[in-house]
Amino acid sequence: MALTFQPLSGNALADMAQQNRIDTARMFKAAGNGHFGSCYSCADIVTVLYFATLRIDPTNPDWPDRDRFLLSKGHAAPTLYSALIRRGFIPEDWIAEYETHVGARLMTHPSRRYQAGVDASLGSLGHGLSIGVGMALAARLDHKDYMTYVLMGDGEINEGSVWEAAMAAAKYGLGNLVGIIDNNGLCVDGRTDDVMPMGSLVDKWLSFGWEVSRVDGHDLNALLQVLAPRRLMGHDRPHMVIADTVKGKGVSFMEDVRSWHSDSISNTQYAMAMAELGALQ
Repeated sequence: MALTFQPLSGNALADMAQQNRIDTARMFKAAGNGHFGSCYSCADIVTVLYFATLRIDPTNPDWPDRDRFLLSKGHAAPTLYSALIRRGFIPEDWIAEYETHVGARLMTHPSRRYQAGVDASLGSLGHGLSIGVGMALAARLDHKDYMTYVLMGDGEINEGSVWEAAMAAAKYGLGNLVGIIDNNGLCVDGRTDDVMPMGSLVDKWLSFGWEVSRVDGHDLNALLQVLAPRRLMGHDRPHMVIADTVKGKGVSFMEDVRSWHSDSISNTQYAMAMAELGALQ
């Protein structure tokens, strides 16, 4: 299948990351609250994946040769929804009904059943990497060259199932699997170093047999380099990208503030946020 989408770069990619944050704010305004901080810390990562990395086709969401993306930190669903909207998988007018009523088509967590382009229903933390291991193994067994990417939160990796999946991925030499940690230093209960200190994430993933890269999670060019697909390149180890990010990145009063992990937003705050994002309200 020949795909005609031209990957974005430079200012166009930066503008799309900003659009992602604007779309997210609109969804949360419709709902009255949301995980602003968690979405904004990973907006640049998701934008680079959907607009410069993933091999996907909006006209054929279940194309067998597509790359897979799993938003294991499912509470950041609006970040994914924006990417799917701007790539043409789902309509833009769905933004206005996010979490507004029972049966809304955009829900708190992504659903493979209701949203085209979602590869797995996620939200219960700690499951995404295990599913990603299964998808990467399936690609090998089916002689496919698609990549599987799994985005996790740094609080999420306290889950034991993450480390069981980490061991399995290394055992099976899954070079077609890329994990990404949104390393923003905050979770719902506070600083991750206080809640459950993990030590050096680089050393930890190396000790589990993974290749490891560390990158500024808001540097689009750096993300482009570390997330580039490794198809048929002979890699025999999974790759973990530790992306250092800022909770609430892009809106000054949300940045590195724990309460914006999930919070309601007033009309005044919404106007301030949209002004900083350069949006026409």
